[in-house]
Order: sequence, then structure tokens, then C-alpha cells
Amino acid sequence: MPPSASPAPESSAASPEPSSSSSSTAVGATPAADPVKARLEKWKALQNRAKKSSATNLKEVYAERRRQMVDPATTSRLQRKKAEAEFKLAKAEAAEAGEDFERKRAWDWTVEESERWDRRMEKKKRHVEDVAFQDYSQTARKMYKRQMRELKPDLEGYAADKAKLLKEGSVVETEDGELVIVDRDGEFYADADSLGFVDNKPKKEAVDRLVADLKKAEDARMSRKRGGEDDDVTYINDKNKQFNQKLQRAYGKYTKEIRDSFERGTMI
Repeated sequence: MPPSASPAPESSAASPEPSSSSSSTAVGATPAADPVKARLEKWKALQNRAKKSSATNLKEVYAERRRQMVDPATTSRLQRKKAEAEFKLAKAEAAEAGEDFERKRAWDWTVEESERWDRRMEKKKRHVEDVAFQDYSQTARKMYKRQMRELKPDLEGYAADKAKLLKEGSVVETEDGELVIVDRDGEFYADADSLGFVDNKPKKEAVDRLVADLKKAEDARMSRKRGGEDDDVTYINDKNKQFNQKLQRAYGKYTKEIRDSFERGTMI
């Protein structure tokens, strides 16, 4: 009798189960791929941001270049024309509505602002009218007024010296019964006999201000000399000066002998 056949091996024995090491590798492959993908997406986002920044910067550079190419005088002229157009439009609308335009405009300003504006316009008008023909007294008066406007007195030092005088000085009654403070050395209330200015030492700021004023006057004098204003004044205003200069350029060589004769006094 033939031997009995051995039983067939079980399917479980023929296909062994996967080892624990291989299963751990398959499971760990997914977490390893996530950081790479995240870094790649971040890199693409940075690239897009860099491209947008470059495009924005280039656009701003072109815009700045266009702004630099615009003439400031042209811009001011356009703004002035725009203001004039708005003024005329508002005036026309007020006329159509039957309103007083000047009265309506005055509603936007206070009384103080209106008075300040009137004083400013009056001062500007006087300044414009003060550039006509002048003699030496009027020129000196203008220079004095300009220097007074630029003068900045030391009020704090003056108040300190006055307080010191009130503390140390003596009070004298005049014939009219008025009480006057008199200092002993005549340094504060100086008169014709005072010698207190001899020992007075000005501050450095005052000396610097004096030097700057002298330098400014010297520069103005040299500017007039370069412009030929130290010559004989034969004009009454700037327009007349330009006209005389044109005449001198055209006919100066023909009238030189006559003018020299007038200068020598041999013409008569």
C-alpha cells in the first residue's frame, strides 16, 4: 500500500507575514516626504514675493522718474490755473443763485483772520510802493527799518540787569516829584557822562551777530559794485535803468566825447 501523502502545507506557512521592520519603513515614508513638500511650497512663495517686490520697485522707480521730469514751474502754474478756475466757478454759481459772493466767502474766515489778512495786504502794498526813486535819506530809512526787523534783543539779560539795578541802585526824586533809579557807574541808565560802556564786554552771540551783519552789508556792496550801481545814477527805477543801458550799448561810443566834456566842464 503506498504511503499516505503528506498533507499540503498551509497557505499561512507558504506566505510569511511581513516583518516588523518593513512595515515601519513603509509607514515612516509619508512623514519624511511632508517636510520636503512644505519647504518646496515655502520656496515658491518666497520666489513669488520676490518677483512682486521687484515689479513694485520698478514701477515706483518709473513713477519717481516721471515726477522728476515734471517742471516745478509747470506744476505751480497748473495749480494756480486750477485755483483760478475753482474761484471763477464758485463766483458763477453764486451769481446764478443770486447770492453775494464776497459775503459768502467771508463766512469761511474769522474776524481775526480777516484783519490779519488786511494788514498783510496793506504792508505788501507799502513795500511795493517803497521801491520807487529814493534819495539817500529814504535809503537809510529803509535800511534802518530792515535792521530793526532783524534785530533780536536779549530780553532775558535786560530783565536780569534791571532786577540787579533795582536791588543795588539808588532811588532819586526829580524836581517834578518823579522817582528815578540811578546806578552808580552809569552802566544801565547811561547818560552823556557815563563811562560804564568801557568795561562792558558783549556776549559771543552779540559779536557773531554784528560780524554777520557787517559781512552781509559788505556782500551787498560788492554785489552792487559788480552790477555797476556805484556809477552815476541816471535812472529812477529798474525799467528806466534797463532802457538807459540799451541806449548806452547802442549810442555810447558816439556820445562818449560829449559826456567826457560834461565831466570836465568844458562843454559850455
